[in-house]
Amino acid sequence: MFDNRDLADIQDLGLDQGDVLKQIQVFERGIPSLDVLRPATIGDGIIDFDHDQWRSWAKSFEQKAKTLEVVKFVPASGAATRMFGFLFDFLNSFDPDKDRLNEYLSEPGREAIAKFYANVNEFPFIQLIRQQIRKLYPEYKTWTKEKRFVTLVSVLVQEPGLNYKHIPKGLIPFHRYKKFLRTAFEEQLYEGAFYAGVQDEIYTHFTFSPEHLEGFKHEFAMVQSRLERQTKKKFHISYSFQKERTKTIAVDGNNKPFRDDQGRLVFRPSGHGALLENLNELNADVVFIKNIDNVMAQEEVAEMALYKKGLAGILLDFQTKVHGYLETLSTKPLDISMDEVNAFLWKSLGVRVLPKTPEEAYKLLYRPIRVCGVVANTGAPGGGPFWIQDGPQDVTLQILEGAQFDKENKRHMDVFAQATHFNPVDLVCGLRDHRGIAYDLMQFRDEEMSFIARKNHQGQPLKALELPGLWNGAMAKWHTVFVAVPLETFNPVKTVNDLLNKAHRPLI
Repeated sequence: MFDNRDLADIQDLGLDQGDVLKQIQVFERGIPSLDVLRPATIGDGIIDFDHDQWRSWAKSFEQKAKTLEVVKFVPASGAATRMFGFLFDFLNSFDPDKDRLNEYLSEPGREAIAKFYANVNEFPFIQLIRQQIRKLYPEYKTWTKEKRFVTLVSVLVQEPGLNYKHIPKGLIPFHRYKKFLRTAFEEQLYEGAFYAGVQDEIYTHFTFSPEHLEGFKHEFAMVQSRLERQTKKKFHISYSFQKERTKTIAVDGNNKPFRDDQGRLVFRPSGHGALLENLNELNADVVFIKNIDNVMAQEEVAEMALYKKGLAGILLDFQTKVHGYLETLSTKPLDISMDEVNAFLWKSLGVRVLPKTPEEAYKLLYRPIRVCGVVANTGAPGGGPFWIQDGPQDVTLQILEGAQFDKENKRHMDVFAQATHFNPVDLVCGLRDHRGIAYDLMQFRDEEMSFIARKNHQGQPLKALELPGLWNGAMAKWHTVFVAVPLETFNPVKTVNDLLNKAHRPLI
């Protein structure tokens, strides 16, 4: 199947022929359908607390964190292209010499671009656009409004101009304060000072694409002193890249290796599940995970941080109990009450097939723990908390994406439609065992929960394999605790118009 040039390309990625053949076999046999039972709901897989309880959990974390290593982990590799998708549609479909802007904006399906036009002066980067226009187009004010608006959009997303199409989302200005702009990157650092620090030291780990590294380094050099002055904290950043060896081979419609117009094998990035290796290399007791685009204006951060610290307090409480059982099971197994262990597994961790012996209990308990904040489902696309039948002997709680549901299976789609909560990627993870030794996270993923996606390369269709998602199948064998958090803590920026929402409109 592979010639010498193929084998050299495979080796350059850090793979061998066997790895690639296994990937092709996944395409050939397909991804097994999940046995989805029901959505997790309040009282059935999701815990709910009142405000006083949240304050208690947060205080507990603050006290315990003084002796822990705490890191915030932020996937930040993605370009902002999709954030501006409807603006590219506008540039491709609107002719300023022939079309009338008011008529165009009033047509059905133009709501997004109409909203952008009506609120263009409210976006945090409007002054940057104007500066570019003055430099590039001195006659701008004499043009028709059609040509002016096309030029404004083009300056925002293309060259010459700000070229935000090719800038990572983390480096886009999200918020405009009186004296400065803040990127999503800076907001992530700022909010980390309110919950992810120990002894006034804030450690944040970002995953970048290599081509964006210098941009992030430059941004940190620009904002570090301002952040430290504002928060009275010391900031440290580290970074890593998605490993080349996590790329997966693409295949054609017949599941044969896809080749480009030069006859070379095509390997593609395998999704955020590849970042499990990056997470596995972190040296920390507690890790907060949050997507780069889920931030809010700084006056809202303190309230949001209450829930982040609360989730960490819940994690440490569960972890203390699990570690206590593991210690006893490993040193004095005859002293353990199996009824007590099983009651904890059933009530606190949702385990439905209970162990019968101390050895079985130890094996079942020895897993990393994640506490996941979930918000009320408002119809946003993405994953949510569900119960699944995990093999013949177990029932587990999982975060599942819509793509993991069989759209031809009526029961699957009924369960998906009944979901009451959504996964905002608000995770706190415990990565060390009862001896203080880091878990090997690669041992706790479910490789059967991969994805097969339809893509294109050089105009030709192909099939791509994505690894189990970082908070999906990559954590399938973890202990999972779902906790309801307020919807106000979830403020992602998926399109540029999301920056018009209240959470992204600073009052100061």
